[in-house]
Amino acid sequence: MKISIGKVANILGVSKQTLRRWESQGKIKVFRTPKNHRRYDLSELEGFSKKPTINSDKITIGYSRVSSHDQKKDLIRQSELLESYLAKNGWKYEIIQDLGSGLNYNKKGLKKLIKLICSKNIERLVLTHKDRLLRFGSELIFSICEHFGVEIIIMNASKDLTFEDELVQDVLEIITVFSARLYGSRSRKNKKLLEKLKNAANEI
Repeated sequence: MKISIGKVANILGVSKQTLRRWESQGKIKVFRTPKNHRRYDLSELEGFSKKPTINSDKITIGYSRVSSHDQKKDLIRQSELLESYLAKNGWKYEIIQDLGSGLNYNKKGLKKLIKLICSKNIERLVLTHKDRLLRFGSELIFSICEHFGVEIIIMNASKDLTFEDELVQDVLEIITVFSARLYGSRSRKNKKLLEKLKNAANEI
C-alpha cells in the first residue's frame, strides 16, 4: 500500500523535512507518482520506530522574538506557547528569547542559537512563525540547520500571511529601524511616527 508523505510523517512522528532528509541519505525508499508526488510503501516502514532516535545529549530550542520593549507581553506569550508545545512532546528543551528587530543579525539570542547549531548540540528548532527568526534571511539559518541535521518546526506554518500583509510588515519593520536610529527608539517623535505608520497599515 502506497501512502503520502503527510501520512508517513504522522505514523512515524517526524516532520516532512526529516523524511526528505532520510530520502536524500538513502535511509528510506520513495516512489514517485506520474505527477511527481512522493509515495511510501507501508511495508517498507516497519523498520522505523514510532519516534526517531534522539541523542540524549541534544536539546530542542524554542526561539521567540519581538522587535521592541512595547511587545514584551507578546514575547512572553510566544515563549509560553513554545514551552507548552515542547513539554507536550516530551523533549528536553531550552527557550531562547530575543528583543530586537528582525533586520538585526547581531542579537544575543540569535548568535547563541547559531553557535549551538554549529556545535551540533541541537536536535530541532521550533518557532511560532517563520519571521520570528529574521524578517529577511531566515532561509540562511534554515540552510545551516539542514547542514547540521537540525529539524525545523514552524508551529503556525499553515497560517502564513498573504503577500500584501507580509509586504506591509516588511516596510513597517524597515521604517521602524531607521526612524529609531534617526530619532532614538524612545523619543516622542519616533513614537508619533510609528503610531501614524500603524494606523496607515491598519487602513491598508
